[in-house]
Amino acid sequence: MKRLTNKIAIVTGASRVNGIGTAIYRELAREGADIFFTHWSRYDRQMKYFIEDDSAWSQHLMKEIRSLGVRCESMELDLSQPDALRQLLDEVHEKLGSPSILVNNATHSVDVDFRSISAEILDAHYSVNVRGTCLLTVEFARQIEGKHGGRIINMVSGQDKSPEPGNLAYVSTKGAISTFTETVALELAPLKITVNAVDPGPTDSGWMSSELKEFLLPKFPMGRIGEPCDVAKLIVFLASDESEWITGQIILSDGGFW
Repeated sequence: MKRLTNKIAIVTGASRVNGIGTAIYRELAREGADIFFTHWSRYDRQMKYFIEDDSAWSQHLMKEIRSLGVRCESMELDLSQPDALRQLLDEVHEKLGSPSILVNNATHSVDVDFRSISAEILDAHYSVNVRGTCLLTVEFARQIEGKHGGRIINMVSGQDKSPEPGNLAYVSTKGAISTFTETVALELAPLKITVNAVDPGPTDSGWMSSELKEFLLPKFPMGRIGEPCDVAKLIVFLASDESEWITGQIILSDGGFW
């Protein structure tokens, strides 16, 4: 029996075939969930790790997911735009129905230190990492209130574990999501909606150089670097009925990385 049969899941920020977002919705689909994913290729093309050449990749991925016997839809969406959140949820309801799983995976990240950070850079991070995540979370909850329970999983990135010099804008905005997760979980608990955050640690999703892998490997006591499927398996559990008593938590899925 698949754990997520008849569930509808939204996964934001699945813009790369080898990315964490794509691994997440693949695992959710294997457990029977219908999938709606967003992608924003314009952002990824600006990043050094963007490696996809096929402009129709999202169509190919939808075909792959549908081959698993579930429904799948997607849309290209800039989550930094305030009206994008309502647009997304309207599209999900129209094409698939009422969602019960939301994975806030979309993120904006540019390394900046105290010399290079600016209002423009900080606002770019805030609009996606904080405003987009917070408003999509509460709108998702408003729309399913009184209908059914749900699962919300937010992605964070190590800022709860140790300082990250040279990454000021990203850790500041992701840190806000950690505190938001812990508090909004209490508000949504009476609605049978759980809210948790997951930190996958350094993950080999196509952006790591061979030099970086060599540096990181000794910090993983299990002898390998994390892969996207590692965190995706945890998210499947958090999205399932088995996790109904877990909420307001920041969960590390990093193989003991130190």
